[in-house]
Amino acid sequence: MAIVRQVAFDLGFEPEFCIIGMRDAGPRYVSEDEAEVFVVDGKALLSPSGCWRIIAQQDCVLDIGAGDSFAEIYGFKRFFFLWWTKMIAHVRRVPLLLSPQTIGPFTRSPYTQLASLALTRARAVLARDPQSLEALARIAPGAKGELAVDVAFALPYVDRGGERSDVRARVGVNVSGLLFHEAESGRNRFGLDVDYAQLMRRFIADLTERPDIEIHLIAHAIDASGGCEPAVDDDDRVADQLAQEFPTATRVPSFLGPSEAKSYISSLDFLVAGRMHACIAAFSAGVPVVPVAYSRKFSGLFGMLGYDRMVPVKGLDTQQAAEFLHDCLDRKAELGREMKLGMMQVEALLGVYRSELRALLISLKVER
Repeated sequence: MAIVRQVAFDLGFEPEFCIIGMRDAGPRYVSEDEAEVFVVDGKALLSPSGCWRIIAQQDCVLDIGAGDSFAEIYGFKRFFFLWWTKMIAHVRRVPLLLSPQTIGPFTRSPYTQLASLALTRARAVLARDPQSLEALARIAPGAKGELAVDVAFALPYVDRGGERSDVRARVGVNVSGLLFHEAESGRNRFGLDVDYAQLMRRFIADLTERPDIEIHLIAHAIDASGGCEPAVDDDDRVADQLAQEFPTATRVPSFLGPSEAKSYISSLDFLVAGRMHACIAAFSAGVPVVPVAYSRKFSGLFGMLGYDRMVPVKGLDTQQAAEFLHDCLDRKAELGREMKLGMMQVEALLGVYRSELRALLISLKVER
């Protein structure tokens, strides 16, 4: 929304936003003054007074696919929600732009054929990594595809870098509840070569032995459903558990929203994170970061930026990964310089998205 708003203002527009998405039990990060919210459920998806009506009322639709949800891996129901709303925009002749996102994976019927149909009918498809652009070319060769970058790099925040100390380095550790649970359950469905839970415990334990380090335990993806028991992949649950195991660490209170999370991360000197958008927050705030990857979206995104300081899915065992984390911590200034070069590429790739938005808004202005 911040990116769209700036492009619109530059063209003399004052945009009005309507967020069209599936029900979310978590907190609402956007105020009622900033955007109308239309919740898509099964009834709204099929009713003439539901999605059919609300989409037709828009001048254009910017579909970001929840970042990585236009894929077959989350099941047919979620896929159909995302596919059908795209097709409604096409049928109602509302210009559709697919904002920067992961495309796929699509490997089987009917996902591949349906995805191709929707992708080809979009005004343009912005892929946020090279692998997604390749997938788009393979699935929908007739679609207009361009390489951009994750919009979270442009997330507004308050820079708290002035809070850093010259005496003790503030080291943040974002332990993914998802990966931690997979490791402790023994399932390891992402196929990591490291024992993630063991790696995080070992790294934190090592940090507690260093008087020049402050440890900050950060939850980035939290379960806000209000249930009696937190979800097993909730970062909050794991952060609380590790805070008990390592009482000298600071358990950072849960954030009210994404911008608050990025603002806090900007106060750190170094971050190890299992959540990609915590990594993006650090990277774009100039905080040296080491992602712990669990899918191709990590290597696709950061590899595109020439940044390979991450624990890969394959190739390092737990001991090697722990040594790698400490080496990166000791060389954090070097990581910072590499990130600055990466951010130059980010700005260029965000410029691709801005150009598509500008062309779209100009076409709307001409039509009016």
